[in-house]
Amino acid sequence: MKRRDFLTQSALVGASGSFLKGAPAIARASEESPNSKVRFACIGVGGKGDSDSNDAGKFGEIVALCDIDEKTLDKKAEKFPNAKKYYDYRKMLEEMGDKIDAVTVSTPDHTHAVAAVQAMRMGKHAFVQKPLTWSIEEARLLRNLAAEKKLCTQMGNQGTAANGLREGAELLRAGAIGPVKEIHVWTNRPIWPQGIAGFKDFPGIPNNVHWYEWLGPAHDRPYHAGYHTFGWRGWLDFGTGALGDMACHTINVAAKGLDLFDPVAAEVIDTSGIVDNQTYPAWSIIKTYFGERDGRPPLTLTWYDGGKNLPEDKRVFKELLHGEKPAGSGLLIVGEKGSFYSVNDYGAEYTLLPKDKYQDFKKPEPTLPRSPGHFQEFVEAIKTNNPSNAQSNFDYAGRLTETVLMGVLALKVGSKIEWDAQNMKVKGRPDADQFIRRDYRKGFSIHV
Repeated sequence: MKRRDFLTQSALVGASGSFLKGAPAIARASEESPNSKVRFACIGVGGKGDSDSNDAGKFGEIVALCDIDEKTLDKKAEKFPNAKKYYDYRKMLEEMGDKIDAVTVSTPDHTHAVAAVQAMRMGKHAFVQKPLTWSIEEARLLRNLAAEKKLCTQMGNQGTAANGLREGAELLRAGAIGPVKEIHVWTNRPIWPQGIAGFKDFPGIPNNVHWYEWLGPAHDRPYHAGYHTFGWRGWLDFGTGALGDMACHTINVAAKGLDLFDPVAAEVIDTSGIVDNQTYPAWSIIKTYFGERDGRPPLTLTWYDGGKNLPEDKRVFKELLHGEKPAGSGLLIVGEKGSFYSVNDYGAEYTLLPKDKYQDFKKPEPTLPRSPGHFQEFVEAIKTNNPSNAQSNFDYAGRLTETVLMGVLALKVGSKIEWDAQNMKVKGRPDADQFIRRDYRKGFSIHV
């Protein structure tokens, strides 16, 4: 019996009923047989990779660990001593491929796709942190690969599994606030150095850091502590800025409830500016335009980042809150009948405005399954061989990531852009291609 079929049958033996009356059920996986455990290789085990690998160990079996930082790797290996250690995921996949069912990828943004693509082409299921990829081309490829190979996938925007988010999406789909024409999203990010000049002094590479493997597909540059371990988010070559870091969380409930995919245009309304053609701005205001979507009217989504650096007079969303105090991060969806306001980065806590109008509001009947947990949902999708059980699978997450990266694309192009989603091009701007895809360093390409 093939291992995938065995995992599926083991899960179905232990399947139970629905988690919520009226909502579709997610099959429960059986833990009776140790052979039914999903075997994980974890790529990147520091930062968010620490909790992701812990989840892999809790709901499966970790057979391999990979990190470019030997100190980080050794610390995680103390918890999972039976896992084989690697500094290069390429070597790990080559040597351990037949012993791996799935991978977690919790690395800097620029290496998400190159690691995931290699594993997925080998038929491995994939859990990849948000944003799913560094470029739009990469997001499209991961989405297509998952469908082609019928793999179970999940992006690490854990709020997708929150009951509050799914309830909010159901409410938006049911038209509780009427047709929506504008959305405002703001964040306290960046909380890392951004809008800064490039470094001038470069120390030697620490003995514990494998810098070549950390750079991966990016072009060569000297090591600096300002890149590794956390400062990379603000650098164009490695991260996707505040927008890439948080929008997969903060617009998630709106995307799931209102189908915010395949935008038609995007523009930078105002910004402190990209510095030295290397780092994202200290603050930005970016507007993304959506056309009609399955009968829904066109709408705009305005993004504000910078936290305390964002000038006070730029925070126009405050006037739309019906007297509510604006949180440091928030989402406001403005409909013809009322507004949906979330003060939770994950969209799990929300208020309908004006409050007096919605005092007696009755929530719609559930239509989305309630989750046992974001990572567990992914593991159960593998065991039941049902990719749709993971609600942030790459069919959804790939489209969400493309939407988010449209704002990053507009920022890099520096002018309003009109988007041809089907052909993955900016209309009339062939010079924008360099920002839709990247020039990969030899040995780290997503292209066969």
